Amino acid sequence: MRNRGIFFLQFGTIVGKWRPHLWKALLGTVYNMPTSSGRRGYLWSIFLMFALAGIGLFFVPAFIIRPFTHQTSAGLALAMAVRQRAPWGTLAAALVCLVFALILWGAANKWRKVVLAFVMVLVAFSAVMARLNYFEWMFHPVDSPQFESASASKLDKSEMILAIRYGPDARAYPIREMAYHHILNDDVAGVPVAVTY
Repeated sequence: MRNRGIFFLQFGTIVGKWRPHLWKALLGTVYNMPTSSGRRGYLWSIFLMFALAGIGLFFVPAFIIRPFTHQTSAGLALAMAVRQRAPWGTLAAALVCLVFALILWGAANKWRKVVLAFVMVLVAFSAVMARLNYFEWMFHPVDSPQFESASASKLDKSEMILAIRYGPDARAYPIREMAYHHILNDDVAGVPVAVTY
């Protein structure tokens, strides 16, 4: 047991002494490696793959759950599953993309640097947006609805509505408006109600 401890102590001392040289050798190998077109293409492929993953984690839920479109239960389930994983997924993708962008930057020409910068902006934007509740911006609830009498209404006779009657009071909410806002806070005969579609 004592001999094993002496071995690990000596091994640790050797590694500690050589650590700066090891790091220099490893980094030198990475940055001084010949940048063949095949290697650059491989690095670009990895960069773009992680970039698409990061951007997709934000845009896929936003595309599926958007106003005035039909949404299936399977589509909503997919969107919510992706949305739940998006904050950490977009962050990981952004970090990987940043590393590969820095590696590719030195050997890139002017236009490829523009592409790298543009893609990194999209990835960073996706990482930020994945942490915000942008659905509230798309489907903001109506807190102070305005009404008019049935005789003054310009609704078409075939237009679909949601209707509620409570006591002496009655309300009608056009479906085309509810399809955008989804939630409307109202007061019917003194009773607060939340209308949703």
